[in-house]
Amino acid sequence: MKTKLHSLNRRCDGVSRRDFLHLGTLSCLGVSLADLFRFQAAAADQSRQVRSPKDISCILIWLDGGPSHLETFDLKPDAPREIRGDFNPISTSVSGIQICEHLPRTAQVMREVALVRSLTHELGNHDTGARYMLTGHRPAPALEYPSLGSILARETGFGGTMPPYLAIPNDGVGGESGAARAGYLPGAYAAFSVGGDPSRGDYKVRDLDSPEGINFQRSQRRQTMLKSIDDFSRAVEEGAATQSRDAFYEQAYRLITSPQSKAAFDLSKEDATARDRYGRSRIGTGCLLARRVVEAGARFVTVVDTGWDTHQQIFKALPDALFPGSGKLPALDRAYSSLITDLKERGLLETTLVVLMGEFGRTPKLNSLGGRDHWPRAGSLCFAGGGVRGGQVIGATDAYGEVPVERPVRPEDTAFTILKLLGVDPAKEYLTGGNRPLRIMAEGSFISELV
Repeated sequence: MKTKLHSLNRRCDGVSRRDFLHLGTLSCLGVSLADLFRFQAAAADQSRQVRSPKDISCILIWLDGGPSHLETFDLKPDAPREIRGDFNPISTSVSGIQICEHLPRTAQVMREVALVRSLTHELGNHDTGARYMLTGHRPAPALEYPSLGSILARETGFGGTMPPYLAIPNDGVGGESGAARAGYLPGAYAAFSVGGDPSRGDYKVRDLDSPEGINFQRSQRRQTMLKSIDDFSRAVEEGAATQSRDAFYEQAYRLITSPQSKAAFDLSKEDATARDRYGRSRIGTGCLLARRVVEAGARFVTVVDTGWDTHQQIFKALPDALFPGSGKLPALDRAYSSLITDLKERGLLETTLVVLMGEFGRTPKLNSLGGRDHWPRAGSLCFAGGGVRGGQVIGATDAYGEVPVERPVRPEDTAFTILKLLGVDPAKEYLTGGNRPLRIMAEGSFISELV
């Protein structure tokens, strides 16, 4: 029976890209500018907001759906046909390291990349697997854990005009039901979603322009008047509501009136050569925008690329086999390699950690539809920059890519390591909503081979 190709915008659990952002599973999208600063003013303790000692930023490229390790970074050319698939390995800039033939640009930057081939866990559902990877904690019904970006936002604070934690993009879905959840932390630490599709020619980040008919000269006069009124009301009653209003307007005003911050979101300021270098795809423009906002002061940026849930015709969906520009691998190859090269050329790679991962790998054996199903027992992820020693492979899977046989790495280890590289002490304690002290990471250990 003839089957339709699995939609690149929909995962096997029936969750579309738009639905996914409502679920909050990724903990990376969905808070508007107004929400961000309202939460911040109401809930954040400004006295604790200081920059991380290491001052390292992070760009997390999230391949939603579960990228196949066997078609990307852990090919098994000597395995039987139903295991190895159609793709061939190619050599890289590092002797002895081979990756997929559809990642030729990535192969050239492998000196900067530490490739982990032994990621493993037990949660084969998209929702729970994503939560596990992005928080370092197994999902629990009694407590929602904060995403890694929320933790870094909590540690670094809101001292600059650029939000510390951003997510790219969100398909126009906003509100607190989006992802980038802060878990048991105050909602201030959820991500600011840039909204929309950065690859569109008319793309603009929402909420950064003043309302129609309002200019900032007039706004400044209004702000002066409001200050006088607030001074009077404060003399009558000093309370949390007044303080929240002050902080909310101050933070929002600083971002909207900052030419530097607004310019960071403006992709039209990049010349055509740079745009083409990254690629005009969603992931390409997302990575370019991530570089721009990190350069402007953002500390944690999640770039989301959907369409990696390849249950059907994986050897058509991943390369450019359907139509030019359709392939997931060519778009990723261009975006990822360009981001690493661009950061290095700008002197930013040592202070920017780049992490590439998804919720799990894919089954070693091809299914009857020519695809691969969920397989959390084995997968790959990549670290680059941020002081990481590149040009190496950490861990290994067996001959069929089924399970790690060397140096297994779990989600707890991945989260522990990312936080440590960013200068956050994973053993630090936070208070939950019930004033219960809880270590940021109760489990996990540092992947020592990275440094």
